[in-house]
Amino acid sequence: MKLDEIKELMRLFGKSKLDKIQIKQKDFEIEMQKSPKPTSIVSKSHSIAAMPVTVASPPDKHTKSEETRKKISGETITSPMVGTLYTSSAPDSPPFIKTGDSIKRGDVLCILKAMEKMNELKAEFDCKILDVLAYDGEAVEYGVPLFMVEKI
Repeated sequence: MKLDEIKELMRLFGKSKLDKIQIKQKDFEIEMQKSPKPTSIVSKSHSIAAMPVTVASPPDKHTKSEETRKKISGETITSPMVGTLYTSSAPDSPPFIKTGDSIKRGDVLCILKAMEKMNELKAEFDCKILDVLAYDGEAVEYGVPLFMVEKI
């Protein structure tokens, strides 16, 4: 199997719902397995929700330590859909927001790409960004906390 074919296989496996795959062809063998995803806080609302919290979802390879998280309290803005999160309009552009920014109602927080469509996620109220909980290019699910905020 050629390197390009292996890369394409890895890309397709990453997007699939499969947890494990093993392929054998003549003198070639490859096995891939996804690591389990951490659980997350889910809002029961169908809109972009702000809910009071004192501790966000459990830390993973991207998030700050649990001790640091416990010090931050506020409200979270959660993902209204499943998709890929983008923090800026282009890879070489600055992020829409960062920790410490004060934003107004209607300001773009991020872009969520779903079904090849780019959807802007806008603030529903004036607030200060206390923490950014999701990262550029990360796949997010419905209800996953994206931003920790304090209403102004």
